[in-house]
Amino acid sequence: MNFNIIQIILIFLVTFVVAIDQFSFLESLYQPIITGPVIGAILGDMQTGLVVGATYQLMTIGNMPVGGAQPPNAIIGGIVAVIFAITSGLSPNAAAAAAIPFALLGQYGVTIIFTLMSPVMSKADQYAKEANPKGIERINYLSMALLGTIFGIIVVLFFIAGSSFGAKLAEKIPETLMHGLGVAGGMMKFVGFAVLLRLMVSKDLWGFFFVGFSLAVIVMANDSLSGSALLIISLIGFALAFWDYQIHLKLKSASVSGGFEGGEEDGI
Repeated sequence: MNFNIIQIILIFLVTFVVAIDQFSFLESLYQPIITGPVIGAILGDMQTGLVVGATYQLMTIGNMPVGGAQPPNAIIGGIVAVIFAITSGLSPNAAAAAAIPFALLGQYGVTIIFTLMSPVMSKADQYAKEANPKGIERINYLSMALLGTIFGIIVVLFFIAGSSFGAKLAEKIPETLMHGLGVAGGMMKFVGFAVLLRLMVSKDLWGFFFVGFSLAVIVMANDSLSGSALLIISLIGFALAFWDYQIHLKLKSASVSGGFEGGEEDGI
């Protein structure tokens, strides 16, 4: 694939901003569902970027840091998956699976940044003791610049050195291995949902889960509805959630403002 300096700069800037967003801006700009179409638009194929970004989003939907342990980084993994798909012609599932090693590289990058910045925290404590907010701001800006720069360099180096190599490599990969990558990527989406369910679901919500699953099977079996199946099921899910919210809100209001207490004469 032919690329130019403008694309390289834009990819670096996007990666720089979303890397900072993951830990500082917290606007969810770093999510693959957002970075995918943006990188796709830069590379001239926004539709592929959107599909790959959505696929990778499903894989990482249950990933979250626990203490100092970091999951495979969604920023580098998502962006590299889009680059793989567009420059090498891989399917969305195969591109998402092939990007996992790069996501692990991003994970190590975050750990390195945290390690480098740990000794600086004593300096931040000193600035706080001296009531010097400017010094604390400089430390925060330094950490953000380091993180964004490292992520941007990793992605750009892969884009420059790996895009043409990836295209040639994809042509030589056996069809069985390509199929295996696609199957692995498809399985990872369900693993992501399983992790999310394990963290969020409670015994009171299993009924809603089975209702949603049954509706998905029914809607997908109808060819005329399969194209808009996700939207239909989302609207039904929103209706049920809103109804449940209204019921609980009324019960809470009734318990707070009811205030009726029966007398003792009639046994109430």
